Amino acid sequence: MPVDHYENFPVASLLLPARLREPVEAIYAFARSADDIADEGDAPAAERHRCLDDYRAALDAIERGEAPAESELAPMFARLARNIHAHGLPIGLCRDLVDAFTQDIDKTRYIDFAELADYCRRSANPVGRLLLHLYHAATPDNLRLSDRICTSLQLINFWQDVAIDRDKRRIYLPLDEMAHFGVTEADLEASRCDDAWRALMAFQVQRARAMMLDGAPLARRLPGRIGWELRLMVLGGLRILERIEAADYDVFRRRPTLVRGDWPRLAWRALRYPETR
Repeated sequence: MPVDHYENFPVASLLLPARLREPVEAIYAFARSADDIADEGDAPAAERHRCLDDYRAALDAIERGEAPAESELAPMFARLARNIHAHGLPIGLCRDLVDAFTQDIDKTRYIDFAELADYCRRSANPVGRLLLHLYHAATPDNLRLSDRICTSLQLINFWQDVAIDRDKRRIYLPLDEMAHFGVTEADLEASRCDDAWRALMAFQVQRARAMMLDGAPLARRLPGRIGWELRLMVLGGLRILERIEAADYDVFRRRPTLVRGDWPRLAWRALRYPETR
């Protein structure tokens, strides 16, 4: 499946057992299409809300054991329904994703980190929790570690996409932290990469890294290919943070991404996991 912009999702790669690729792809298709409604194109806000209300109605129908209403998305919802029922997946996690994407339509600023973390709780953490349910590994401690990884991945995506989100008139950097470091919205508009900006971004990178390392032991707990998949996700996220640092936090002129040369490094680090640095 194409994965050009829903980056925090572990797509059904060859590392995943074949039996899990179908449910992972079904969840991915649902999440990506809902995210696109909120974030892509030029549809007015009212239309975006209406479309995501249709997603909620489809989830309600799935929960009742009914077929979703006929539409061009009916095959996607039918596929999702089959996998929710076959694997006993909590449908509330799908609702959380829709709620987060709906929030993206109207909310463009976050007062503090607590507010941003609540968004991540619904935009990113449900993905990891759904996967743990697929793996039959949804213990309370595993769920906690998964939340740390997923929130970190979401934050990393925010910090590599500062310029992209700015151009969409959206800022995920907590406003109180911007003020603390002396960074203004005008600085973002001007792509100003000065000492204040570097200090702000260094703080964000350090917090995302600490969160990722806190959750990293989960990849050792999960068996076989599932664990290897998660190791590469964790290590890929940490590598993006290294690239942000290597660019001296200038995410305006070049978006930090993984490149082909990173993969041998990540493979070597995966063998030595959990020594992730």
